[in-house]
Amino acid sequence: MEPTTINTKLHQHYSLTAGQIEFYRENGFIKLKQVLDEETLLFFNKAITKRVDMLNTETTPLVERTTYGKAFLQLFNLWREDETIKQLVFSKRLAAIAAELMEVGGVRIYHDQALYKEAGGGITPWHADQYYWPLQTDKTVTAWIPLQETPLQMGPLEFSAGSQRIVSGRELEIGDESERLIMEKLRVTDFEHVIEPFDLGEVSFHSGWVFHRAGANNSNAMRKVMTIIFMDAAMKLKQPENKNQINDWNTWCPGATVGETIDTPLNPIIYQK
Repeated sequence: MEPTTINTKLHQHYSLTAGQIEFYRENGFIKLKQVLDEETLLFFNKAITKRVDMLNTETTPLVERTTYGKAFLQLFNLWREDETIKQLVFSKRLAAIAAELMEVGGVRIYHDQALYKEAGGGITPWHADQYYWPLQTDKTVTAWIPLQETPLQMGPLEFSAGSQRIVSGRELEIGDESERLIMEKLRVTDFEHVIEPFDLGEVSFHSGWVFHRAGANNSNAMRKVMTIIFMDAAMKLKQPENKNQINDWNTWCPGATVGETIDTPLNPIIYQK
């Protein structure tokens, strides 16, 4: 399929129902079917995998890595490396879904990530993404885009539905401690643990404070996922509260000023109602 055809599909509107927006509001995540079609996914599977292979510098054997290192190969802001991948990251279709779920008038890019979990790769521990982000409000959402059908054995994303309301555990960096402590906390709450396979073309969207994890990849194939982190177009930078937030400020929104809208070349508005 021609890139122009792909680009047209990436700008077509995806209709959300009031019920789906309410589900996201209550649960902090939603899985949506048929967001992308098979041809589009195949196209970006090839493009993103090619770029990951070019940029990946991980040579340590799986068995010698930390829990975090075993979780996935992780490459960032591919939209700045590859014009083809930029088409997906700047998709109006995905950005409009993010805006509707967050109930905001427009969205900016925070950054993107390719998360490739190798065959035999370990768990991704329980965590909340926004621990890392120096962002003033909770108007953030991550699109988790599997580039292939993702059965349970490949380690799809798992959610603790409604856990964005938990304050305890937000201060934990992803790792063995977050897996243990958050699991203990989530076990004794009433929050439903949702673990389901992803159909081809199914995409999940989750808020920055919802707790989530992923299982090990027990298949013999790479679990290929592209993620895009969106934020409210009016998002302001907050005073960082930990070293990771300082690092994120310098890395993903350099030049932004505390208390002001994050309007940098790395954080363009990609959708406005």
